[in-house]
Amino acid sequence: MLAESRVPKPIGSDTQWKSSITVNNVKHSHSEQKHQRHAFSYGSNFLGLETKTELVWEDWNEGREFTKLLVLKNIGLKIQKLQLRPPVSKFFTISVSRIIAISPGTTFSIPVTFTPFERCNYEDSIEFQSKSGSFQVFLQAIAPCPALEVPDTVLLPLCAVHQSASTVFLLKNMSKLHTYFKWECSEPFQVSPVQGVLQPSQVHHITVLFRPQSALLFHKHAYCNFGEEGGETNSCCTVLLQGVAKYPCLYLRNPNSKSRNDPSCSELNFGSVPIGKSVQKGFDIYNPSHVTAFFSLTRLSGGLPLLGSEFICDINSGTVAPGETVSAKVTFVPTVADSVSVEYLTIECKGALNQTVLKITGNSAGPKLSLSSSVVDFGCIKEGDASSETIEMVNSSSAEATYQWDLDCTGHSVFRIQPQCGTVKKQSSVKLQIFYLPTMPIAYHRSVSCFILQAEPLFLDLIGTCHSDVQEPAVLTQEHLSESKKEPSEIISALLRSYSTQSDTQALCFPLDERSSRQLDCSSAMFSTPREDNDRHCSTWEVDSLPTALSSPSTQVSVVPSELLFHHNSSSSLSSSLTPSKAVAITNHTSVKITLVWTNARNSPFSISPIKSDLSPLKSTSFRVSYNPKELNTLHGAQLECLAVRQSTSDEDETPICPPWCVIVRVIGHSFELGKEHFYPCCSLEPNQLLFSGLSVQSYQTVLLRNNGDQPLTFCRNLNDSSEQEASVLLVPRCGLVQPGTHQILTVITTPKEDTSSEGLKLRLQFNATQHTKEITVFSVLEKIGVSLEGGGNLYFQDTSVGSHAERTHLIRNICRMPLCFQWTIPESDQDFISVQPDTGQLQSNESLLQTWFFSPMEEKTYIIEPSVSVWPVKNLECEKTIIPLKVVGTGSKGFIQAVREFEDMEDTLVGCSQSIVVSLVNNSTCSVSFILSVEQTLQDEQTHHDPETEPYIQTGVPLSSPQPLCELRAKGVFPTLQVTDACSRGTVAWLNKAYVWKLFSVDSFNEQLLSIPSPVEHTYRNPERHSMRTYPTILIKAMLDFNFSSAPLNSEPSTFVLVFHNPGCIPVEWTFLFPDDQQVDFKQWTQAQELCHNELHQMEVVELFNISPLSGTLLSGQQRAVQFSYSHVLVGTHQLPIVLKISHGREILLHFQGVTLEQERPFLYFLTRHHVFTPVMIGDLTSPVQMYDLYNGGGIPVRYEVDAGVLSQLQENNFNQPLLCCLNPVGEILPGKTATLEFIFSPLEAKMYSMDIPIHIQDGDTTLLRFDCYGLGPQTVLSSSDTKSSIPCVRRIPLPGLGAFLSQDSVSIGNMPVGSQSSRVIFLMNMSLKETLYKWNLTKVVHIYPEQGLLHPGESIFCVLTFKATDYPTVYQLDITCQLTQKAALDQYYDALQRWEQERKKQQNEFTITDKDLTVSATAVPTKGPSLCKYKILPPINSKSARAEQRVQSDHVKVGARPVPPQTTLLHLCVTARSYRFQEFIQNFPDQFNSHYRCFLSIKPPCPKTMLCDTHLDWQPAQTPTPERAFLEHVITSLLRTILYDEEFAKSLLSLASIPFTYNARASSSLPLPTPEPQNEQEETKALLDISDSQVDNKTSAGCLGTGLEMNPDTELVPAAVCNDILLNTLQNLMMEAVRGDFNLTENSPTDLSSYASPGTRRYSNDKVQDDRETIQDEQTQHDQQASPSG
Repeated sequence: MLAESRVPKPIGSDTQWKSSITVNNVKHSHSEQKHQRHAFSYGSNFLGLETKTELVWEDWNEGREFTKLLVLKNIGLKIQKLQLRPPVSKFFTISVSRIIAISPGTTFSIPVTFTPFERCNYEDSIEFQSKSGSFQVFLQAIAPCPALEVPDTVLLPLCAVHQSASTVFLLKNMSKLHTYFKWECSEPFQVSPVQGVLQPSQVHHITVLFRPQSALLFHKHAYCNFGEEGGETNSCCTVLLQGVAKYPCLYLRNPNSKSRNDPSCSELNFGSVPIGKSVQKGFDIYNPSHVTAFFSLTRLSGGLPLLGSEFICDINSGTVAPGETVSAKVTFVPTVADSVSVEYLTIECKGALNQTVLKITGNSAGPKLSLSSSVVDFGCIKEGDASSETIEMVNSSSAEATYQWDLDCTGHSVFRIQPQCGTVKKQSSVKLQIFYLPTMPIAYHRSVSCFILQAEPLFLDLIGTCHSDVQEPAVLTQEHLSESKKEPSEIISALLRSYSTQSDTQALCFPLDERSSRQLDCSSAMFSTPREDNDRHCSTWEVDSLPTALSSPSTQVSVVPSELLFHHNSSSSLSSSLTPSKAVAITNHTSVKITLVWTNARNSPFSISPIKSDLSPLKSTSFRVSYNPKELNTLHGAQLECLAVRQSTSDEDETPICPPWCVIVRVIGHSFELGKEHFYPCCSLEPNQLLFSGLSVQSYQTVLLRNNGDQPLTFCRNLNDSSEQEASVLLVPRCGLVQPGTHQILTVITTPKEDTSSEGLKLRLQFNATQHTKEITVFSVLEKIGVSLEGGGNLYFQDTSVGSHAERTHLIRNICRMPLCFQWTIPESDQDFISVQPDTGQLQSNESLLQTWFFSPMEEKTYIIEPSVSVWPVKNLECEKTIIPLKVVGTGSKGFIQAVREFEDMEDTLVGCSQSIVVSLVNNSTCSVSFILSVEQTLQDEQTHHDPETEPYIQTGVPLSSPQPLCELRAKGVFPTLQVTDACSRGTVAWLNKAYVWKLFSVDSFNEQLLSIPSPVEHTYRNPERHSMRTYPTILIKAMLDFNFSSAPLNSEPSTFVLVFHNPGCIPVEWTFLFPDDQQVDFKQWTQAQELCHNELHQMEVVELFNISPLSGTLLSGQQRAVQFSYSHVLVGTHQLPIVLKISHGREILLHFQGVTLEQERPFLYFLTRHHVFTPVMIGDLTSPVQMYDLYNGGGIPVRYEVDAGVLSQLQENNFNQPLLCCLNPVGEILPGKTATLEFIFSPLEAKMYSMDIPIHIQDGDTTLLRFDCYGLGPQTVLSSSDTKSSIPCVRRIPLPGLGAFLSQDSVSIGNMPVGSQSSRVIFLMNMSLKETLYKWNLTKVVHIYPEQGLLHPGESIFCVLTFKATDYPTVYQLDITCQLTQKAALDQYYDALQRWEQERKKQQNEFTITDKDLTVSATAVPTKGPSLCKYKILPPINSKSARAEQRVQSDHVKVGARPVPPQTTLLHLCVTARSYRFQEFIQNFPDQFNSHYRCFLSIKPPCPKTMLCDTHLDWQPAQTPTPERAFLEHVITSLLRTILYDEEFAKSLLSLASIPFTYNARASSSLPLPTPEPQNEQEETKALLDISDSQVDNKTSAGCLGTGLEMNPDTELVPAAVCNDILLNTLQNLMMEAVRGDFNLTENSPTDLSSYASPGTRRYSNDKVQDDRETIQDEQTQHDQQASPSG
């Protein structure tokens, strides 16, 4: 799109010139106009001169001159002299003469100067004139103006709500000016840059940013104001910005799950992971929306641990394309053994309506070590000997275990364990070797602790006894340990108390509780052993009693200090001559005297003196520990072991054996010289950060100190410069020696406090007596037990129906860093109203639990209930419980529901199937309603297929409340049904009418079976039952019918019948015809190795004769389908075949197909039934009606038949010589495939049923015995007007296959009528094919149809009038009227072929060809001398004249070819039924119908006497024979009436005559009186008329059958009545024809202007016109027939 600024009006010539440049953003393109001007500026030919059509100045400024050359080129052969007219305006000037001459092939240049004075558009022209004419060259100057080119529409990419999308379009400066622009647009679009300046022809990129805030389709205009730089921006252009915003959506999807809505996707469970290991799992973030989604992963507030999360996610944010998936990995690295970690990841997506939370859980598995034995007993050995034992350490966990025995194995203890430290792999074990090396004859006992990283410690009791030759102490056994379990411990308290002997005496003391502050008396101290103290104090992680026991003054033996450090001061030096030594003091806290024995190691740098000493009760003694290293520049360390043995007293026998007590002094030292550099420590601390969170109880954690170097390592903790908070954290041990490649497990003990620094406490370890240190950061957080309840401790329920319950989910979350137990408590009085599931359980740290609350009100009121939840730590069950209340508010109200519609119709449903409908319920109450729906069913009929009516009842609230009616449902169970609505015949049986076909196929019985209720077995199965092929299934199917295909000669066309099946029900019907091969046959019989019998072979042949198309189908409700049945006449005999018609879930009918095929020369009459019932006749009737019986010739030759007259004569003799049954045509001949009608008169004598067996003889054929049943009715019997009605449908709804046209109805019932009367009916003939069709009616004497023949165009429908004229004798009419249909194109083709064949035939008759080859030679041959030899030919045999004719025909056939065969015609059958009565009988039985029939009073020929009816038949003639006088009279009157109707003056006079009152003057007439409206007079006059007729009949009868009686000639006064009747009938028929053709509308109101209907353009029909048309068609048909007939 191009946008330009507005320019001033052009200046120049007086003629107004309209600029084509767009102004104010008009959509015309400036570039296109420029191209057009350039196109016209190219050379054009004017008068033999080639030049430009115009000169255009575009880039110019006012105040200057701009010159262009106009070049003229002479392309002609003559000199061109031109007279030049210069520009009119002063702005364009030229400097050449007014007359110029241009030679051929030369050019002439004219300089044109343009001098503008202001910025506007200029225009002018230069005109050239010559003798031949003139032409102009236009001069134009276009003022420069700003012009921008922008796109019409900019489509933004699809964008998510609250996110952004952008695109770029080009802004181009199409002018030569510096153009300033400024954009204006509204949200959610932004344009960047907003303003700027464009250089001439510059292109600038404009960015559009789309930031929608809602999911909508946005259409916004961006306005760009532009103008010259420094001037006004009075021009504007627009760009339509379009953008679509949608809500983003993200789901979590498990990669291993195929379902998107898998519940497992909301949780990621790592299971159990060994401590120190890591496991990685992933989840997918799926975007099902159509927009790109930007997401970020955030952790739930308050869920991040202090030392960082144990779950590490590889992505924190990102984008997901539409329909794509982003995979995220989460790594679980557990740091605390035997704990459960829970965290929640929230996927936040801006603009998304959903929020997805991912729960991540993982269990850490720590090491689990166990010993094969907790006590090792070495027994009693001799002094100086050694002993060893082996135990097994088993790790049953999936984590690797790191252990260390707290025992000096360098010789300072009598016990040694190898290996002292190491690791045990998961699910494995190691063997430990324990050595016992006693040095003195005493009993030894040592409880050794095994420290395990990230696990609880193990304890091993080592006991043994040593004796010498002099001393044999009592042997210490394991039983002594078990007996002394209750004795308090003294060793651990002495060990920890020794820590306080250094500079800070309170450094290693633990807080004491009230229980540990009590002093134990001496008696209790006498029975305590070290084993019990170790077991009690070190058996749990939360050492609540451990520090108390270790610092208690009630221990039996204590040592101060328990740790010694040599040469760790800066002033110490090995240059001193004195050996460094330090003193330790041991105190006896018991009431007995003990002996202290130190274990001295050989070659150890540490020595103790004295080695042995006695100590009195409650006394102390000191020992000197000396450090005398034998190597310089090295590190040493040891655990000095001292055993305190209780001395025996006088009553030694009564004193139990007590194990000795053991105290330990840890010593470290170095022998580095002054100024000598110490070993550089190469070690690691894992972990270097510890978190103590929980209640205010002491707990401990372990740290692994690993010596990674190749030199020994010493460590110690110096508390001289530590703060009080750091001193509250204990480290065990505080010092020690770590050999190269080994490790030391340190235990950190502390109590969480509130005033701990958030940065943590620093534990500094000094290594190798140097300034090298490492820190352990200890975070101590005092946790408060508490949980968080959703909703701020309030839970509200919506209004709830009384008696029902409501559910609500409520979230409870553990907000502390330790697992908690919870339990809900509901007041006993409110337990019937509310409940919660689950009510108890555990919550891990940071875990949330979704609970379900149930509220069940019992009355209409507001409930306020306050349950509470109790929480306590899982690891401290005795801790005081914390109670948190919850306020629950709910209201009970009365609820009710209603159905939207009170009545629901479920329509028809197949019996045995189910159908569902939606019953809409509405709740108009204030609460939700729970209900129980029940249905009470009522059958409206006893039969199950009729309408059952059901009425649902609803039960709300309390289940025991009385049900209330909700709505009424109506349903009808139906079975699938079919019905035959039409039938026709084709092929050989095409001449059979519909009524005959209806009886052949037993259609009435067939419909009765189809519409009946199926049996339970038929309804259950979709397919027919299982039948055997060897036995006919007649014993299995109850419904059986015969389908007769009539008879036909051998090799004739197949007998084809078409039945139209209609679905009258409301459900689809699936049907199928099953041949024996299609039925479910037992396969075992087919697989038997045996030959087929004769019947089976015959049945296989018969199957090929019958055909059904289609075999199966489905009919929807109201749908129709034509099914064709055919029987091929290729095998002589009578054939039968069982066919099963199965309706899915419906009837199963066995159809016996029967067909007869005859020899060609066999005479045969096919009898549909050998039993016929005549119409009942009233006794005493003077003229019994004629009744008919049809005979059908099913053979291939004419059949001569004869009714046995002897049987009729014998029947007359048996009935008082009265003709009971007379046949009017007992002898006759029937053509092949045609039907003959036997006419009978039945005259009963009594009111009873007569049965008569009448033989019918066939010439050269068989005799058939027929039974006729006749009923005689009494005089009191009243005849019904419906006696002549048939059950066969008369209306044809669809065209049958093979019929190009069809009738609107295929049967016409005239009903009852008096003799001599006539009646008319209207039918329609419709051409449904795409070809022109000729039709012709085959009429009888009593039936006339107009038009009788004609042409039907494709899709045309004609109006046919059927007139039935009853004879003058009572008759029961059953007439078959046929209409022959022929394709016009096929008939024309036949006539053309026939004409060519005739011409060729005549040519062959008149021409011959000489084929003798020797004819020329013999004619020119010269006779030779000698005897002449005469040659003779044998004469042909003398044949008969017929033989010669046959040979001639054969020869002609060979020469000419076969005669063309006429096209096959199609027959339409119209069945006409009626019954005529005598006048007196008709008036007596149908008095109300007498005036509805027109009666023509003509001659009535009397019938033959009843005695002769058996031998003669009536001569039926039409009631009225048209005469020339009658036709002439009708023509004259019709012409007069047409002239009058066409007269406009007459039509106008009718309007004036309408206002004149009409008076009727009676006029005497000599004609016969017509019946008056009075019933009595009508009967009397009619009786008089009938008496005259009867008298004539009687006279004629008395004169004999062959006599000529008097005939009543029609009176001349009756002729005008008949003529008027014909004219009126013809007029009404013409009006109906015009209405059918659409010439006028019968339903319109009567017009006031009658002249419009008398216009000359209106078509009128009369008898003469009809007769002329009929004669024309007959002449054409006769002409075709003459051409088709052979000549000569």
